[in-house]
Amino acid sequence: MKNPEKQKEIREAILDATDALLSRFGYKKMTIDDLAREVGIGKGSVYLHFTSKEEIVLSHIDRIIENLKGKLAAIANGDAPPEEKLAKMLRTRVLHRFDSVQHYTQSLNDLLAAVRQNFLARRESYFTQEARILAAVVEEGQKAGRFAPGDAGAIAESLILATNSLLPFSLTVPELGARRDIETKAERLADLLLQGLCSRE
Repeated sequence: MKNPEKQKEIREAILDATDALLSRFGYKKMTIDDLAREVGIGKGSVYLHFTSKEEIVLSHIDRIIENLKGKLAAIANGDAPPEEKLAKMLRTRVLHRFDSVQHYTQSLNDLLAAVRQNFLARRESYFTQEARILAAVVEEGQKAGRFAPGDAGAIAESLILATNSLLPFSLTVPELGARRDIETKAERLADLLLQGLCSRE
């Protein structure tokens, strides 16, 4: 019988290797053989966990978002005032993505071109899941009288759409700029959005 913990460990190792090889070679040049060598397993073992290179890359992106959702939930469950939580969450959703791909030497547009159709469907799901976490904090702020009333879900979706302008979807690393530049822009945008959301009473 297969050891579930060992299988999970191998799967995570494959995803770690994917991150390293995407940085080194880019999607087109990365092969299943490369991944197997990087992990120290046979090529067939890779296929026991994933059906294709596309599935591996999409699972790698899924893992980035799962880690982000964990960060957002931790902020949401913290003790800070709702406006501070929300500002930090908006900055985090931008910077986490930046930090996860800033070491790639090729355009992210090139990286995702081969998996675009499936990625776009997943991306909508990512945004929906993130919006749910933000909506809970919006509701918290509304109940406390800190945020203006309104549909918390719709407000959260608007916050997602606004901060999407800073996400690294179709940019080369030089176009993304320095991390500090992205952080400053995210802070300014979060502050602007919070000004519009906070109650004026």
